Amino acid sequence: MQRYFVAPAQMSVDSVTLTGDDARHLGSVMRAKPGDEFIACDGAGRDALARIKSIDKDAILADIIQELPVTAEMAWRVSVAQSLPKGDKLETVIQKGTEAGAFAFLPFLSRRTVVQYDERKEAKRLDRWRKIAKEAAEQSHRSRVPDIEPVSSWKNLVRRFAEYDLVLLCYEEEGRAGAGLRQTLADFRGRAKADAPAVLLLVGPEGGFAPEEAEETSAAGAIPVGLGKRILRTETAALYALACIAYESGELGGETDA
Repeated sequence: MQRYFVAPAQMSVDSVTLTGDDARHLGSVMRAKPGDEFIACDGAGRDALARIKSIDKDAILADIIQELPVTAEMAWRVSVAQSLPKGDKLETVIQKGTEAGAFAFLPFLSRRTVVQYDERKEAKRLDRWRKIAKEAAEQSHRSRVPDIEPVSSWKNLVRRFAEYDLVLLCYEEEGRAGAGLRQTLADFRGRAKADAPAVLLLVGPEGGFAPEEAEETSAAGAIPVGLGKRILRTETAALYALACIAYESGELGGETDA
């Protein structure tokens, strides 16, 4: 069944209105008609089954007939801080990371970032990244669209570590040393106080993090972890780590007791 995210103002207690691209997609592409149903999400944790009442060229009015349980979000709120990679790799990270359950994405610039960052193009790229996240959230039947933040400097990112219950630095040197992610997550799971702890996952660019960056993050409270003994591409690392976190947090079933 089709799922669409709408602004909270478009969704009242008993009705919802689709406008713009969403209305055109449901009406023209999906050839919906009055009486057909779809799922509307306000992006803040409310999902509802809606039945189409009327269809205009740029607007579809529907009645809400049933509130739906929210079951597709990760138990832990994992934000992915990704150093800007080359080409369209960040689009892949956002699309697939959204499907994997990421709570937010924080692109940033680090010492070994090779892409030439153009601040004048940021607004356009940010709009595109947010559109990709919205479409991926709809496709994967999520109840919220991950936040996509503007590109941050390295110093500003490090200053924000205090906002999170756990900060993980994906660092290949730890993988070679055998210091993996699994035990770190198991230890954290045993002492986590919040029901939905906030986790920040730091992923470096194509050349990885510089040693001084690893030292700086450790001093600021981050835990360097390896993702196995293989070297992963920058666009693979976040997805690999998200899968590990989903498993250790109980997302895939089984016991979650320490």
